[in-house]
Amino acid sequence: METLEILAKTREAKKNQANRLRVEGYVPGIVYGYKKENQSIKIEGKIFKKILKQAGESTLLNLKIDDKSFGKVVITDFQTDPVTDSIIHFDLYQVRMDKKIITNVNVVFVGESPAVKGEGGVLVKSHDVFEIKCLPSDLIHNIEVDLSQLKKIDDMVRVKDLNLPESIEILTNPEVVIVTVTAPRTAQDLEDLEEKVEENVEAVEGTEKQDEASADDDQKKKEEK
Repeated sequence: METLEILAKTREAKKNQANRLRVEGYVPGIVYGYKKENQSIKIEGKIFKKILKQAGESTLLNLKIDDKSFGKVVITDFQTDPVTDSIIHFDLYQVRMDKKIITNVNVVFVGESPAVKGEGGVLVKSHDVFEIKCLPSDLIHNIEVDLSQLKKIDDMVRVKDLNLPESIEILTNPEVVIVTVTAPRTAQDLEDLEEKVEENVEAVEGTEKQDEASADDDQKKKEEK
């Protein structure tokens, strides 16, 4: 895959400048690296959003700052506005090609499970991202999980089942389940579940009443004294 290029401009790290940049359509951020001081930069919001969608946090990018080559970087973090969901800040890390890095990689589910299609099973996904460790040149864009392996109810795919290159170290217990197929819920299952919920509610209410009664007794004793 061709290495993507991202264009940035230097910015002054002033206290109130970030909001003004966002109004102007830029996203403020920093770039840092091995034995390098943090450098404040800005990138056009539309460009950064497009790059993030294409690259994610596990793809090497060629960074240019003020039309000068800065080297290869990865997106290590970004923040979004909780109301508008727009990107308001980002971090880029300049990598050393001879030093392993740790980054997040998204899980992509492909194919179709015969247990779901033929037996009406329910697909249960437990993870959609994993941390990996590797050299920058060995970075992968995502981890594919083939659902066609799930042929029967209770079949599952664990971390140890992933077909990853030897150069990729996944920093998760090999026994962790990524996806499984469970039996479909029957009317009896739902009825049993409702009964358990009601029993739990009654038990909680009973405990609350006991606590209230104990509190009333304590209050009466204090008043009698």
